[in-house]
Amino acid sequence: MNNRSKSLFDAALSVMPGGVNSPVRAFNNLRDHPIYFTKGDGPYLFDVDGNRYIDYVGSWGPAIAGHSHPKVVSAVRTQLESGLSFGAPTEIETVLAETIIKSVPSAEKLRMTSSGTEAAMSAIRLARGYTNRELIIKFEGCYHGHGDSLLVKAGSGALTMGVPDSAGVPKDLAHKTVTLTYNDTLGAIAAFRKLGEGIAAVIVEPIAGNMGCIPPVPEFLETLRELTSSHGALLIFDEVMTGFRVGLGGAQKLFEVTPDLTVLGKIIGGGLPVGAIAGKTEIIDFFAPVGPVYQAGTLSGNPLAMASGLATIELVSQKDFHKNLELNTTKLSQELEVLAKKRGVDLCVNHVCGMFGIFFSDQKRICNLTDVQNCDEKKFKLFFNIMLENGINLAPSRFEAGFVSSAHGENELEATLRAAEKAFSML
Repeated sequence: MNNRSKSLFDAALSVMPGGVNSPVRAFNNLRDHPIYFTKGDGPYLFDVDGNRYIDYVGSWGPAIAGHSHPKVVSAVRTQLESGLSFGAPTEIETVLAETIIKSVPSAEKLRMTSSGTEAAMSAIRLARGYTNRELIIKFEGCYHGHGDSLLVKAGSGALTMGVPDSAGVPKDLAHKTVTLTYNDTLGAIAAFRKLGEGIAAVIVEPIAGNMGCIPPVPEFLETLRELTSSHGALLIFDEVMTGFRVGLGGAQKLFEVTPDLTVLGKIIGGGLPVGAIAGKTEIIDFFAPVGPVYQAGTLSGNPLAMASGLATIELVSQKDFHKNLELNTTKLSQELEVLAKKRGVDLCVNHVCGMFGIFFSDQKRICNLTDVQNCDEKKFKLFFNIMLENGINLAPSRFEAGFVSSAHGENELEATLRAAEKAFSML
């Protein structure tokens, strides 16, 4: 039962739009109220009604070592005793920057921010300032935060200018963004053939995590790298989700494609608000106070978030961390497909290391937003609610990736599969 969650949500509705501070939390089209949590411990979350859940949201990615890992909590507590934020330089922000630069291939310098959205919008401004161009290419289904330039959907044709995807986004600004189909190599080639001289940058999730989990098809990222390089545009990888989750060097190291700029977040803050723009020195140095592109943030690089992020990265740097994470995620993904097939349920589960996406579809491969939209929404809704009732917390949207942490062991995986088998039998 979730009686207290329901009453808390009713109270929230009177003081916050939709009762939440981020739309996906509202559980729209899934159930009448979200679950309110009070505690996280390892692979588990506990709600206000005393129920325990095996969690596959992980605060949307950063809890890669599980909730409230003792080393992360200890690092934050130690910093807490010295202060929260000073609005001034601290040694630990340099230490975290150095740690990131050692791991991420594209990172020669970086600028910290307080969120992934802030990092993405700053990366776009930097790309425009560096290239002295205005057009941005993005891909359907990829989410880069709620900056105006990035809340744009496709126009009437693949190569037409975009239109606003949110009220409050000026049409003139939306027209400077071109939206293409993810994993469509030919579409990207055509866009550069037509618009190449005006394109400042291409921004892409190297593994899409905001329409489930969609890996790149062969040659997709390589083609984007070749196109941007040959036309004087910048390639921006949004690795807010994938950075340090699919490997120490992120997706760019996994696929051996190095962008000009990388947007980071989630894990580099260990669960506290943080973001970063990393890249080549000559580009990053276009930021003020060295260069002409203004970007600032009072809480950027605050020591509390830096301590949390540094402790988390130290954990994921341990030997075989990502190997074990991949083994468990692969087991979960494959067994879900096997159980679904036994019950006659069409299911495709994409996964890369610690990320996965569940799609109720008879397609063997889900490659883009249209594929996701064609999946069975009703079955996902039923599956989500049955799993939740049986103590499994999945992302409350079929357009979101799931995350496995190093704290998920054999017992948690087996319990998840038992709940899934029950759910498949009821679909």
